[in-house]
Amino acid sequence: MADIAPKRDRLKVVVTRRLPQAVEARLAELFDVSLRETDTPMTREELARAMRDSDVLVPTITDQVDAGLLAQAGERLRLIANYGAGFDHIDVASARSRGIQVTNTPGVVTEDTADMAIALMLAVTRRIPEGLAEMQSGRWQGWSPTAHLGGRIGGRRLGILGMGRIGQAVARRANVFGMQVHYHNRRRLRPEVESDLQATYWESLDQMLARIDILSINAPHTPSTFHLLNARRLKLMKPTAVVVNTSRGEVIDENALTRMLRAGELAGAGLDVFEHGHDINPRLREAPNVVLLPHMGSATVEGRNEMGEKVIINIKTFADGHRPPDMVLPSML
Repeated sequence: MADIAPKRDRLKVVVTRRLPQAVEARLAELFDVSLRETDTPMTREELARAMRDSDVLVPTITDQVDAGLLAQAGERLRLIANYGAGFDHIDVASARSRGIQVTNTPGVVTEDTADMAIALMLAVTRRIPEGLAEMQSGRWQGWSPTAHLGGRIGGRRLGILGMGRIGQAVARRANVFGMQVHYHNRRRLRPEVESDLQATYWESLDQMLARIDILSINAPHTPSTFHLLNARRLKLMKPTAVVVNTSRGEVIDENALTRMLRAGELAGAGLDVFEHGHDINPRLREAPNVVLLPHMGSATVEGRNEMGEKVIINIKTFADGHRPPDMVLPSML
């Protein structure tokens, strides 16, 4: 009688934050999973312990998985299956040097984040938060021909910084609103894609910034994009221009942006992300021409569940001895 291979133990998976109930239930069915009981970020000590005792770590953007933590990882840790598309909070190069694969969840947040970019454009240009505050405070005295005058976005020049999945989704929505789409990207799009998006390419970011009315930042945070929008570049923009950021706060010099908004050198900003996480410059928070959101760009029920499904597929594929479909590769860094 042929020998029967012993049943392989299930992978030990540690999840660092509370996830949607359906995602947690499916993880528990498939793996030996340790779920977070409270919806608070793990401390550095808790992360180190999780990385010593698991085969797979499922972190989120609130977990800084740096070289120091990776040096403390146990020998059994072989996969970091990030719950989210961005991976700038993970030292991918250090992980790979230790034989640890890193995956993310691209694509599922594209439409939701693009929706939020358009929502922020409208919120700033049409002064929606000001109207909301007036209604909630009971200060509204009735309609006036000159009250709350904003501006149309139709006909305006939209500059998109970063023409990946999300940038292209923003462009498609902007076309519907009748905006003129311009973009700057590391690589120019193929002619047929550019034509489909009705987008004008600018090799020079500086030249594009000087000509646009609204800037949508859709670039990832990498060493080359840190403070890409510095004081010098922000000053190239028209004083009537609006800045919208739904990607990563580190792409903008937040102090320079704050100074210019308060000085009237920019008309407004809609920000869903910030340079220092949830530690927001109080002078920025107090500015009347700024709309701030608590990183809600991908916050839909559908998006969060789809992110979980991608995490599960990545782990299951890895467990089956195959390369996960959403590997973070060196060329992406």
